[in-house]
Amino acid sequence: MKKLLRYMKGHTLECVLAPLFKMIEATFELLVPLVVANMIDLGISESNRGYLVKMSLVLAALGALGFLFSITAQYFAARASVSFAAVVRSQLFAKIHRLSFSEIDKVGTSTLVTRITSDVNTVQNGVNLALRLFLRSPFIVFGAAVMAYIVDKKSTLVFLGTILILAVIVYTIMFISMPLYKKVQGSLDKLTLSTRESLGGARVVRAFGMEAQQERKFGEANSALNRVQRLSGTISALTNPLTFVILNGAIVWLIYSGALRVEAGALTVGAVIALYNYMSQILVELVKLANLIVTLTKGVASGGRISAILDIEDEKLDGEILDDGVAIKFENVALCYGASTEPSLRNISFELKKGETLGIIGGTGSGKTTLAELIGAYYPATEGTVSVFGLDVDKWDKKALREKLAYVPQKAVLFMGSVRDNLKWGNEGAPDEELLDALKAACAYDFIMEKDGALSYSVSEGGKNFSGGQRQRLSIARALVRKAPVLILDDSASALDMSTEAKLRANIKELPWNPTVITVSQRTSSVMHCDKIIVLEEGQAVGIGNHEELLSGCAVYKEIYDSQFGGAEK
Repeated sequence: MKKLLRYMKGHTLECVLAPLFKMIEATFELLVPLVVANMIDLGISESNRGYLVKMSLVLAALGALGFLFSITAQYFAARASVSFAAVVRSQLFAKIHRLSFSEIDKVGTSTLVTRITSDVNTVQNGVNLALRLFLRSPFIVFGAAVMAYIVDKKSTLVFLGTILILAVIVYTIMFISMPLYKKVQGSLDKLTLSTRESLGGARVVRAFGMEAQQERKFGEANSALNRVQRLSGTISALTNPLTFVILNGAIVWLIYSGALRVEAGALTVGAVIALYNYMSQILVELVKLANLIVTLTKGVASGGRISAILDIEDEKLDGEILDDGVAIKFENVALCYGASTEPSLRNISFELKKGETLGIIGGTGSGKTTLAELIGAYYPATEGTVSVFGLDVDKWDKKALREKLAYVPQKAVLFMGSVRDNLKWGNEGAPDEELLDALKAACAYDFIMEKDGALSYSVSEGGKNFSGGQRQRLSIARALVRKAPVLILDDSASALDMSTEAKLRANIKELPWNPTVITVSQRTSSVMHCDKIIVLEEGQAVGIGNHEELLSGCAVYKEIYDSQFGGAEK
């Protein structure tokens, strides 16, 4: 939580003024019982109407000023906490986009969603209440004890004993609650995951009739969250009743002992009323303080979860790019996902010069996409080195590295907005002429120009108002707008017919900036024209060469080719 407080910079004034105005309001509140005591002892007892009117005006002034200072403090506290949460949320969102795929896999998408929503809101509430009550409530509690000492020294022990007992109770409850709130947020992560899977896979769930199973899975996650919330809530709920019991007991004792002393002439009625009011103030403030501590406990737990994401170190550039004509180089590369001991890739070595084309082919699960993702450092290699333009990808600044790459993933993803907006993901400053050129190269120009508004045509969520092949071509066009020196096509033409794919290949070959092109595919026709082809089987390169070399020297490649072309070379 301490690490998050650095985002309060720029709001120092609000952080000072909010508690300051609350302290001034608290000072006015502490004066009220004394004024009431004087009204009773000097006004009512002596039937001094003028004094009563004057003191009534003083009470009204104290109330009005207190209200004014309280509203001002609330404003500054809200302004500081909302701005703080906005900065934290922005920083967390930016951090998530800098995480590697392996880090995202490790943390979990559902957990990241919870941390950027629920956790940030919890921290925001904690900051808001802390600015308003963290100083005010203790000030009222100890101020009331001091004022009680001024009114009657013998009653001070009752106040101090009550405060000590309540402090022990509140601390114990806070000590028990904090780990429980961490469990609450962890259970919320699991519930979010279950919800996300069900909504994201709604079509599949219905297609297989698995609604009942998904409801049961959601119910289990919901019940687990309910159990831990009820436990933490039950413990936290003990704070208020215990506070009321102890303080009301202290009030009963004050009134009883005060009545005896009034009867003996050792204490005035106004003094007893003042002591009662001060004890009531302590009651109210300790209830507020208990709620504050519960909120702060939640905030600290959530702040720790947020800090855990923000503390993941960014890898920065610490080497020089070598211009030796080599675009991509793998040297004895292996990769294991997460805690898996079985490598998904092993002993991969090859070199690809600038402007050359590389095809990666193999059966399902052979590691084709994994190999492509290593180039952009989306996953770190477990063994060996991957170099881009002569520099190890681990030494690249990840943003700078990915600006050198134009990556089209297997699943074509479009975003809500216009066609123009989607294409400009490749280059925000690209003029319409370059966007149209990219559409032509990606064989998407004709069907886009037929749409109402062309580049201004609205894209629905996920691009669902386009067919699968159209989404793929738009994704490729978006990558071409970037004009990156390396173009990676990860099975991104699987929905295209062979004629369109061949035209696309020819267009890419004619691109004026002559990119190094890496094509991942299960179709031989997609890679057979590449300068170099890597054949993968169970994570190993069983063949590297051009089409003719692999047909004669690689049994796996020949088997794939024969299965697709019927054994006759085309």
